[in-house]
Amino acid sequence: MFKKPATKLFSALVLTTGMFHGSAQAADADAICYNCPPQWADWGTQLEVIKEELGYTVPFDNKNSGQTLSQLLAEQNNPVADVAYYGVSFGITAQEKGVTQAYKPAHWDEIPDGLKDPEGNWFTIHSGTIGFFVNVDALDGKPVPQSWNDLLDPQYNGMVGYLDPTSAFVGYAASVGLNGALGGDLDNFEPAIEYFNKLKDNDPIVPKQTAYSRVISGEIPIMLDYDFNAYRAKYKDGANVEFVIPQEGTVVVPYVMSLVKNAPHAEAGRKILDFILSDKGQAVWANAFLRPVRPGAMSPEVEAKFLPASDYARAESVDYAKMAEVQKTFQSLYLEGVN
Repeated sequence: MFKKPATKLFSALVLTTGMFHGSAQAADADAICYNCPPQWADWGTQLEVIKEELGYTVPFDNKNSGQTLSQLLAEQNNPVADVAYYGVSFGITAQEKGVTQAYKPAHWDEIPDGLKDPEGNWFTIHSGTIGFFVNVDALDGKPVPQSWNDLLDPQYNGMVGYLDPTSAFVGYAASVGLNGALGGDLDNFEPAIEYFNKLKDNDPIVPKQTAYSRVISGEIPIMLDYDFNAYRAKYKDGANVEFVIPQEGTVVVPYVMSLVKNAPHAEAGRKILDFILSDKGQAVWANAFLRPVRPGAMSPEVEAKFLPASDYARAESVDYAKMAEVQKTFQSLYLEGVN
């Protein structure tokens, strides 16, 4: 199903679980960003740097991509957010639903075609690769799994987690990755549905929100997640973790941002987006082990901490517009077929 190696890519319910961290913080904000949790993609550091460089207070926000889109739609006639961050398929859908405002931030020409809407309704800020985020200590001596098939082994019963693919983008991305690796494509999700049904026999843990701390604590020993979370755990939090790119293959996916249509603090929103694409803003992502959309932002020292290029050759890109188009189809198949 995949198009090309990722290495080439890089040279309507308002869900209360995702509301702001404290109404007082939101009231005092200079701008609002939806879906910028401090434990995900190091948004905590990025928001601190934005405060230092721009003087803007932006409260963190614990929505996932699906919750962000739902809330943008619910608030369409009276927007609250100024900028939004989500997995690429949700960004494309947000544009189609009319809740984004076209804006071409600084360094626009450095964002490759295919990783941005031509008019600026969404654009990539960084990318991640799906694989296994493994707490080695929590395996209790069991071997680190190396393939999608390994996760079906009964020895990993109760140890495997993945985010709910009907809500969280990383869950959907993992579904697309394993589906393609096991012979499916964006027109055929049967391999993914069959796989999740087999995995149910191993009692997987399926949270709706980012589960970084639950992996670090050992509650979820094996998480289908991005490389950047595993590298952060290993190199910044000092945890005994490994990141595994499955032998059968996986997918690399962009995360994108948008200016919200009729944003209440639109000028601040534009300046925030400009900063995130700046050298300093992109360096925050690189230092958090994400692949910045401007590759020059990643130092050789950080690059050396990633798995070898030979491993990343198994991570491939897909037609992201088609991925967005079929997302609801997959969600329905999952809800109806995984039981």
